[in-house]
Amino acid sequence: MIEFDQIMEKAESYRSEISAFLRDMIRIPSESCEEKEVVLRIKEEMEKVGFDKIEIDEMGNILGYIGNGSHVIAMDAHIDTVGVGDDSLWDYDPYEGYEDDEIIVGRGASDQEGGMASMVYAGKIIKDLGLEDDYTLIITGTVQEEDCDGLCWHYIIEEDEIKPEFVVITEPSSCNIYRGHRGRMEIKVSTHGVSCHGSAPERGDNAIYKMAPIINELKALHPNLTPHDFLGKGSLTVSEIFYSSPSRCAVADGCSISIDRRLTAGESWQFAVQQVKNLPAVNDADAEVEMYKYERPSYTGLVYPIDSYFPTWLIEEDHPVCQTTVEAYKELFKEDPLVDKWTFSTNGVSIMGRHGIPCIGFGPGHEDQAHAPNEKTWKSELVKAAAIYAVIPKLFVEKYADQMPEETENLLA
Repeated sequence: MIEFDQIMEKAESYRSEISAFLRDMIRIPSESCEEKEVVLRIKEEMEKVGFDKIEIDEMGNILGYIGNGSHVIAMDAHIDTVGVGDDSLWDYDPYEGYEDDEIIVGRGASDQEGGMASMVYAGKIIKDLGLEDDYTLIITGTVQEEDCDGLCWHYIIEEDEIKPEFVVITEPSSCNIYRGHRGRMEIKVSTHGVSCHGSAPERGDNAIYKMAPIINELKALHPNLTPHDFLGKGSLTVSEIFYSSPSRCAVADGCSISIDRRLTAGESWQFAVQQVKNLPAVNDADAEVEMYKYERPSYTGLVYPIDSYFPTWLIEEDHPVCQTTVEAYKELFKEDPLVDKWTFSTNGVSIMGRHGIPCIGFGPGHEDQAHAPNEKTWKSELVKAAAIYAVIPKLFVEKYADQMPEETENLLA
């Protein structure tokens, strides 16, 4: 029998340890492809609290194991962060951070090292209270997510050959339960011209001028993209612009833009690329439209190329994994949860989107803190997350494992 009140009390007793561990991770800069030192700090904490086995794979992901039962369950936090941005927008040093009785401030506090801190101490709670059962819990700290969502889990599934029954995504959800989100892709549009001296621009063909009407048509396309009742509409924004030119006093002979395209249900990458190709300005300029490929080496030096396409995913609300999490929430916190979805993207794009392994989301921190100056998280949410992560594996094995479907449908129709 699971003693939910006892688990909640134990989680609360580790509030200071969870907070201290998170502060330590924040102090270690860990942008994508530079995560080595924070991975080693996580390994140290996993050893301290008594994980049964700890591995670091060739990509650099850290995997901590508890138990050796037949049901393989994973919980994931990416442990890379974005950069700081404009220092002047921060009230505190983004790596030294700040804390009081309620909050912790620093880069990665919500996105997404808070989830990592709570997961490690969920492992401690499981050990303390004897919550092991017929399961193997794998706690993963994954790399390069900010650069390329899901690449780390594509590697874990395909190369490490680890295929859990389900994965808890610990991205910030304000301690709500999330069962899906839109996908995304990265599109490149390029125009070509002919350079000449800037004093006589009529002799050339300006690639930047060719791009200008394309950008305007993309802006007009955004509000007309496909809607979905639960996931929300598709979206796009022009996120980068590049040029080539012999000098500042020359006509540009090349121009490229990047498009961050969010994909809702019913939108494939082929559909999104064709939408851009169909724009009149794209055809008038004879522009090239293509999907980016990600090929940046991990901190270990591993290059694992993948197309920059991150599929949409959504599981049903009555799925056993969702129901496990809802029951755990009700029993621990004595109230009904909000079951919803993320606005942004997570490693679920690979786990569920590419591989059909069901995911459920529950994380400390708030989505609006991601990538923001003065990023913060809440200590009370770190405690709640540690408690629910400790409960989910045992509750699943005891009550919901035998209800799992052979395949989980991705609800994108």
